[in-house]
Amino acid sequence: MAKKNDVHKLVSEFYSHSLTKSHSCCGSGLAEHLASYDPDKLKLLPRDAVANSFACGDPLAFAEVRAGEVVLDLGCGAGMDLLIAAEKVGPTGRVIGVDMTEAMLAVARKNLEAAGVENVELRAGTIEHLPVEDGSVDWVISNCVINLSPDKPRVFVEIARVLKSDGRISISDMVAEGLPDWAQEDKELYGACVAGAVSEADYLDGLSRAGLEDLSVVQRLIFEGPQLELLSGGEEATGCCGTGPSALSSEQIAQLSGKIASIKIQGRKGSGGPA
Repeated sequence: MAKKNDVHKLVSEFYSHSLTKSHSCCGSGLAEHLASYDPDKLKLLPRDAVANSFACGDPLAFAEVRAGEVVLDLGCGAGMDLLIAAEKVGPTGRVIGVDMTEAMLAVARKNLEAAGVENVELRAGTIEHLPVEDGSVDWVISNCVINLSPDKPRVFVEIARVLKSDGRISISDMVAEGLPDWAQEDKELYGACVAGAVSEADYLDGLSRAGLEDLSVVQRLIFEGPQLELLSGGEEATGCCGTGPSALSSEQIAQLSGKIASIKIQGRKGSGGPA
């Protein structure tokens, strides 16, 4: 997994395959606990948008997105967060979704059409090289995606580049620290948002170095045994963000317990930062 192109191919294939499983993130119970979406809002969305959401949190919960603003979703997947953002910004606002997996974009297009949403634009591309103009968006959101990137510092720089001065971020993602070597080298755990995750401290430092300010972790869920059992796959559970690795042994679960977390980060681009 050392080569960036290899990682992109692995992740794209992982998520294309995940679309055939008809599972939401993290299994039936853990998904609701992690994502904490408003169930009444989810009922109004196309079924495929929810069923194919590989979320580890709700980046738009408590985000002060206003009507008329521009929201960019990194790794938009099947479009669940796009639809929620589209409602928040209203007809005078705009939402842009970027994803590198054509199968995901195809599902997102279908879900947007089913919902009758017209203020969302989908763009094919990677989050390391966003097909978005400098200083053009008010918000960058992302849901369990940046951990999959083989070049996270580049992603953080791209976030700062596309944000307007004082633009905001609201990112839900996975972080990990002290993972054993076997976990870091497991391709299925990479696709399941674990092996590629960096520590919370490194994540915040990367955002800060890129020019983001007022950074704070507003939610955090540390994975212990019960969550890891759901994360580990099988017929009744999926990995957080995908179909999940083969079932982990009790010894492996013990080695991972307390070392993985789902967090939500908020912050803004400094007014003196690069345009």
